[in-house]
Amino acid sequence: MTYLDSIARRRVPQAVVDTVMALLVTVGALAVPAQPPAGPPLADPDTLRLLLALLSGLPLAVHRKWPLPVLLTVAVAVGALQAYDYIPPPVGPSRTSVGAPYLGVASAVLLTAVRSSRRVATAVVTAVVPAVAVAEALMEPGFRMANAAAMVILLVAAWALGRLSGARKAMAQDAVEKAAALAREQHANARAAVAQERARIARELHDIVAHNVSLMVVQTIAADRVQDRHAAKAHELHHAIEQTGRAAVEELRRLLHVLRTDENEDGDPSRQPPQPTLGDIPQLVESVRTAGLDIDFTSTGEPAELPAGSELAVYRVAQEALTNTLKHAGHTRARLSLDWGPDRSLTVRVCDDGRQAGNVPAAPGPAVGGACHGLVGMRERIAAVGGSLHAGPRPGGGFCVHATVPVCPVRAGNGRGTTEGDQRP
Repeated sequence: MTYLDSIARRRVPQAVVDTVMALLVTVGALAVPAQPPAGPPLADPDTLRLLLALLSGLPLAVHRKWPLPVLLTVAVAVGALQAYDYIPPPVGPSRTSVGAPYLGVASAVLLTAVRSSRRVATAVVTAVVPAVAVAEALMEPGFRMANAAAMVILLVAAWALGRLSGARKAMAQDAVEKAAALAREQHANARAAVAQERARIARELHDIVAHNVSLMVVQTIAADRVQDRHAAKAHELHHAIEQTGRAAVEELRRLLHVLRTDENEDGDPSRQPPQPTLGDIPQLVESVRTAGLDIDFTSTGEPAELPAGSELAVYRVAQEALTNTLKHAGHTRARLSLDWGPDRSLTVRVCDDGRQAGNVPAAPGPAVGGACHGLVGMRERIAAVGGSLHAGPRPGGGFCVHATVPVCPVRAGNGRGTTEGDQRP
């Protein structure tokens, strides 16, 4: 286990470890070695030796802040200790050598290799190691090559270990940064998914509220107009208003059910409320017909398999177009057609004759051009299922919405008919 690995695993501050290392090296350097049995005698301890011994170890405590000055200070102090014969050389006749100062130099090289860039670490090993080797060769005539080789091996090994630890540290940091980037990306994706779901719910709410409330307003106005002359008709309209309101509340309840956060619902995050299908279009036609819109509904061609998302898009387009007709054209004539083409496509058309003379819009609202929000929503829905939508005024008057969506091939045994009111099993 390397120096940095032990720090990372135990979560010990590196300043504390550096201080402990500095104290150990300093204590070893302060120890007075015995006189060697052969070779030149060692100098007696004095104030200079004490100062050099302190400089060979204590600077390691601040290596993290000043790596290169600390390395230079320690190397010079150890070299001076050996030059003034205060400590024996690394290799020599003495068997009582004190190796702590030399280990101090190796520690400084290791820490510098760990904490510096590759260029700085390479410059350190290129400059320090030859200098120390030359100094060792000049200080001890009897063991020049042995001392130089020993110091070169010690310092190169310390440098290599430091570079290995630095590389592992860089890899760990890179892994942490990648994990953080992945977490940020996942968080962003989650926020995007939430925003997309909110937009989907907002579109559903718009379709439900706009359609049903418009029908209720139309039916209320019609009931008020016939209240005095046709009580039975007014009663029928009031009943239709009640049914429309109940249907709207039920649809909203099913839609908002997905937002519940109790424990029972959290077990199925993909749960979604039932969505309208093509089989619900006849019921839609009857509801707007009750509101006073004269509408013809036809379905031609051989029905084919349609994805659920496409069915919902077609239903919402028909619903939005009929609602806009009620709001802006009043009690006019409209036509809704579903055309199952031979090119594996479904075309839905909703066209009206426009506002006739004396025909006041059933519900207050802007002109046709003001319904841009609904048209944008329809285009987004159709585009999401790979289709296209065109909407605009008709040359002879009125407004027309034309949408085409792709469908799947017809399944064998799918015996759906093509008449009005046909519902999907």
